[in-house]
Parts: sequence; structure tokens; C-alpha cells
Amino acid sequence: MPRKNRAEGTRAPNGASTIYLGKDGKWHGRVTMGVRDDGSPDRRHVERKTETEVIDRVRELEAERKDGTAGKPGQGRWKVRQWLTHWIEDIAPLTCRYKTLQGYRTAVYRHLIPGLGEHWMELTEPGHFEKLYGRMLATGLKPATVHQVHRTVRTAFGEAENRDVIKRNPVARAKAPRVEDEEIEPYDEDEIERLLVAALARRNGVRFVVALVLGTRQGETIGFKWDRLNRKTKRLRVAKQLQRQTWQHGCSDPHACGAKYHKTKPCKEGCKRHHRKPCPSPCPSGCTTHARWCPQRHGGGLVEVEVKSKAGRRGFAVPDQLFDLLMLHEQQQAAERELAGSEWQEGGWMFTQPTGRPIDPRRDLDEWKALLEAADVREGRLHDARHTAATVLLLLGVPQRIVMEIMGWSNSSQAKRYQHVTEAMQSNVAQQINSFFWKAA
Repeated sequence: MPRKNRAEGTRAPNGASTIYLGKDGKWHGRVTMGVRDDGSPDRRHVERKTETEVIDRVRELEAERKDGTAGKPGQGRWKVRQWLTHWIEDIAPLTCRYKTLQGYRTAVYRHLIPGLGEHWMELTEPGHFEKLYGRMLATGLKPATVHQVHRTVRTAFGEAENRDVIKRNPVARAKAPRVEDEEIEPYDEDEIERLLVAALARRNGVRFVVALVLGTRQGETIGFKWDRLNRKTKRLRVAKQLQRQTWQHGCSDPHACGAKYHKTKPCKEGCKRHHRKPCPSPCPSGCTTHARWCPQRHGGGLVEVEVKSKAGRRGFAVPDQLFDLLMLHEQQQAAERELAGSEWQEGGWMFTQPTGRPIDPRRDLDEWKALLEAADVREGRLHDARHTAATVLLLLGVPQRIVMEIMGWSNSSQAKRYQHVTEAMQSNVAQQINSFFWKAA
């Protein structure tokens, strides 16, 4: 952009770029890129040793202004750690659910920033991410964990592309490790019968009967309240779910607040304190994760939240026998309330601790494991009860549209994931085929 001599007394039009030799002996350029958030002009400054260098850079800025790829004022270049921190702290919380956000945080702070944080955003390549995935796998992490990290950074960089921080998303071209579909075997008829018998012999056992019969998710089941059961129509509504959330600091210095709880040294060899889990690493510098002991903590503990989707807000026609079990359970709870006296904390929960407080999800999982042992049934996840309920609906020939309503699915593709063709179903089909082809026999 060569400079032009302008008639004395005239001025350049608004928005025109300028180039000049400064008193410092360097060449300077100024380009108007638009308007800042506060309404003032966004005028960028360029400084180079030669006039040619300034002209080249000014032309680049003018081209970015024209095609809309210029970065925000004052932004400059982003490093990966800067963008990921900005995304996870300021952007993602606006739209993400709690558990989704927690998964993102783990991926960002435990894997992505330590592994790729010092790269410049615009210079990252697919290979950078693929090498990180390889290092993670080499440490023994499961492909599913690595794939979660891949999905997280793909989302974060996709937002960076949307906001013109980068011109294209390199993660979209990166290859993530293959994740094999998990083989899930729903409980068969004999196992279901043993589970039902064992459950009804335990306190709050009908809670697991509900899961096996109706296929409700853990948070939905322990979040049921009595006012959501219509005793006349025998319908039970899923309106919300119960979730354990991490406490947040309410103090001005989160690091100092948790100082007495910071782990400063690694565990000694042969540590038995963490025999069920790997020993945790020492706290990082500036650790702020001990909010559960903060005197002004907020936002944590057992929290009632919205269900996963619009389809999740649904109702059930409760089978008669299950309804009778719920009524018996209500009588037992009333006796517990009377026994607890002033210690009872009324919350209207259908399934409670002996003091009326809601059930913690972790304790609920422990109870499920104890139930499997008592029923002499193979080990399985609590979520397998949901797979079992969906498979029973398949066995009964319930139309898919009704199955979707009962299970709270918004997409019919979920049927393939949750409904399994069992050996018993295959044997039944084989018998039908036998009867068709060999009628005389």
C-alpha cells in the first residue's frame, strides 16, 4: 500500500489506514478494524523496522477486516492453555450441564493443558493431538478416556473456529483411538427373579425393583418424591433427578482456604491408605479444589436438577404389583419417620436415609453391589438394570414408539444400544422356524 501525497488541508477518509516514520526511527502503521465492545474505534497498531514490512502487515490486516477473520481487539495470539481456560471457565458453563462440564474440566486440566498448553492456537496440527493420544494410551489409560479428551478438545477448538480465533479446526482432522462397543448382557429371567426376591428383603429394596421394571436412571429413581405418584391413576412422573455436585468456594482466597488439606508430598511406597484406588498426586501449585471444607462453600452436595432432555420428563403407568410394593414401602417409611422423631428431615423423598434425607448416589451403588452378592447374581453395573428393562420390553413385543416414551429416549437409535437380543430370544425364534419348516414333525 504505497503512500500517496495528499493536498494540504485535506484529511484521509474515516477508516483509512496510515503509515508513517516515527521519531523512534521505526515505521508504524495504524489500521481501523471496526468497533470495540464499548463503541470506541478498534484501531490496530503495527510496528516494523522497514516501510515494506509495515505495508505488508497493514495489507494483511485490511484483508482480515474484509473477509471477517480478524481477531478481537486486544486479543493478540492465543496459546492453547489460554483458550482452553477461557473456554472452560467463561463459555462452556453457559450451555453445558453439570456432569458434562465436569468431564470437560477433567479433560482440560488433567490432560490437554499439561500436554499441549504451550502451543499457539493457529500453529496446532492434527499430529499434535494424535501424539498426545498416543502418550495417554501408553500410560495405560483406556481408549474411552482418550476419546473423551478428543471430543472435548474438538468442541473447544470448534468454538475457537466459530469465533475466528483460528481459521480452521485441526482437531476435526485428527484421528482418535477406536473405542470398541462395550458388550452388555442384560439379566435373564432367573437372575431378575433372584434380584427381586433379594431386593424385597432389604431396606429401600423396592428402589431396585423400580429400576428393573421401569428402567429409570439412577438419578431419576433416588430423586422420586411421593407427590409425583398419582395414587388414583397409578402413574409416576419423572420431573427431576438427584445429583451430587462438587462444592464451590465462597471465600476470597480459595488456595489459602484449603491450605491445611493440600497434599504436599507423594505417598510412600507400599501405601495402604489408598489400596482400592491409585494414590493421588500432590496438589498442584495454586490448588483450589478443597472447597468442601470452605466455611462459605456453596452449590454442592445433593442437588435436584433437571432431567437430561425433554423426552426424559415423562410418566409411567405403574404395574399393579409394583404399585402395591410402593404402598407397602410408604408404610415402612412412615414407621421410620415415627422412630426418628425430631431427627427426621422431611423432604418428601420416596427413598431415603433413616433420617429422611435423600440417598447419596455413591451409597446407592454400594447397596446395588451388596444386592447382587445377596442374590448370588453376577457382577454388573446399576445401569445394566436399565438395559434389562429395555430388553424385557423388546421381549414383550412393545412397539418402539411406546418403548421410547417409557425409557425417555429422544432418538430411536438408543434402542439398538439398550435393547439386546438374548440367547433365549434366539432359541424362541429357532423353535418358531422349526415349527414353520417341519410342521409334520
